[in-house]
Amino acid sequence: MPAGGAARGPLRAHLAPVADIAALGAEWRAFEGGARASFFQSWTWTGCLAGERFSDPFLLRVSDAGHDVALGLFNRRRSWGGRRFWLAEGGDPVGDAVFIEDNGLLLAESAVFQAREVIAAGLAAFGRKNLTLSGVDEAYRLAAGERFRLAATREAPFVDLARARSVAGGFLAGRSANTRYQLRRSQRSYAERGALTLERAADVGEAHGFLDALARLHQQSWTARGRPGAFANPFFLRFHRELIARGHPRGEIDLLRVSAGGKAFAYLYNFLWRGEVASYQSGFDFASALPHEKPGLTAHHLAIEHYAAQGWRKYDFLAGASRYKISLADGTRAMYWLTSGGMSWLAWRRCWRCWRWPRRET
Repeated sequence: MPAGGAARGPLRAHLAPVADIAALGAEWRAFEGGARASFFQSWTWTGCLAGERFSDPFLLRVSDAGHDVALGLFNRRRSWGGRRFWLAEGGDPVGDAVFIEDNGLLLAESAVFQAREVIAAGLAAFGRKNLTLSGVDEAYRLAAGERFRLAATREAPFVDLARARSVAGGFLAGRSANTRYQLRRSQRSYAERGALTLERAADVGEAHGFLDALARLHQQSWTARGRPGAFANPFFLRFHRELIARGHPRGEIDLLRVSAGGKAFAYLYNFLWRGEVASYQSGFDFASALPHEKPGLTAHHLAIEHYAAQGWRKYDFLAGASRYKISLADGTRAMYWLTSGGMSWLAWRRCWRCWRWPRRET
């Protein structure tokens, strides 16, 4: 696109089967360098076990005067309502339990000013075909039009780390009196066991070890409530072990261990992407916590202070407005689950599950 961001001609969209996932990966990596993207739109996430997750992949390409301005990977899958296309998902509940968020087309920075028009052109390429768009933002809700139904809305709390650095008293000064009291009381109690420490996994091997420990605590918490937990799905763990192997060496993934007196009571699994931290998964030792100890609140507080000191801009809790997240957050944003066409039982079930059961939360 020319300087100033003016469009050079009508937007054109083309949908075609993907013959070579590896070749697409190389093209995607090159394009994402100049694109507005979340970690969930990077090839690190999108390409992870893509050969398994996308059984019938299609690439959507939106161009302006012969220059690509957006790419989107879809999978076509037959369901009870007929064939359906899923944006960046496979349409299989087992594989999609990894739960995509901040989803959407990979949009060139030069086309951000006309995002709604690009999205609308891309969606129009599907005609009357059934579509599911999971975890997208307001631009998709507006561009989708009446043909799409809103299946679910989920709020995503976040902390403005730049603000935390700029105000007198730092991060805690912006929290409520009750939150400050709960944090300080919990931290004092943990400190009585010994020094509070936050450690980062140094390499892929240690990160895998942290993930295994996180999974054990996560499962203990969920099964105690009579629910299966995210790691009950074997694919979930296998996907994330592969994701860590891909993303940790690139500096895109952080696993943290929080301990008191040398005993770990929390693990956090975060994505690091373009100045922002996304808190994806966690495991907390609730079983050994004393009455005034808040492992989730304490661990996230230490992580927030850690990333703020390093100069990161944002600490994003992603979808799921748990009480402790709201207590720590500065604000929230919305993500939407949209569907078009004949809504299959499977699609309704998956969208309802996204709304009713927060698959990632502890």
